[in-house]
Order: sequence, then C-alpha cells, then structure tokens
Amino acid sequence: EVQLVESGGGLVQAGGSLRLSCVASGFTFDEYAIGWFRQAPGKEREGVSCISSRDNIYYSDSVKGRFTISSDTAKNTVYLQMDNLKPEDTAVYYCAADGSSGRYYCPMVGRDYWGQGTQVTVSS
Repeated sequence: EVQLVESGGGLVQAGGSLRLSCVASGFTFDEYAIGWFRQAPGKEREGVSCISSRDNIYYSDSVKGRFTISSDTAKNTVYLQMDNLKPEDTAVYYCAADGSSGRYYCPMVGRDYWGQGTQVTVSS
C-alpha cells in the first residue's frame, strides 16, 4: 500500500520554526520526485518546494531563503525545514510524489500520490 504521511505541523509564533516530515512507503522512494504543497483557506493549493529524483531542488519565491528541503533515502523521508515563519505561511501542508517522466525535475510535473496533510498555523 502506497502511503505518504506528513507530520510536524503545529502552532508557532511569527519568526519561529517548524520542521515537517513526509515519510513514504509502498513505492521506490529514490525513483520519485517529492514535493511540498500548501493550501490556505479560500485559496488554491500551491507548490512550495520540491526535490527531484536527481536532487534538483525548487522553492517558490514566497519561501525562498526561509525554507529548506532535504531528503533521507535511508529513512524514505523528505523534510521541510521552515524558518522565519510568517502568518501568511498558515496553511495545510501536503507532500506529494511524482514517478512520471518528469520525476527528474522540479517543480513537479505529476502528482501520483498525496499525503493527508498537516496543519501549520503562524500567529502574529
């Protein structure tokens, strides 16, 4: 069974930090690109960061310089270190996996699997 399980969300004050984890199972982890997306209330889901199967990395302009994505293939886990958080970062954060021919590149082209999401709330 394919699973992506996010954790690490929570409530933090502006300027604080959180580290999200996305643990993958049921597929060959290093043959997929893994991306982080977020969706705030009333807004569309947006791509935040991605690490491809060739370790190409992408950040959206809104998080560049504040968020860091990393991968631990031994643990089938991708992390999103989020520093200097702002209230506008408040959203449900999802990880997704792409095993298509676009898996070598970021931002992600496909989305084969999704996690259930983890809530991040940043207070001002």
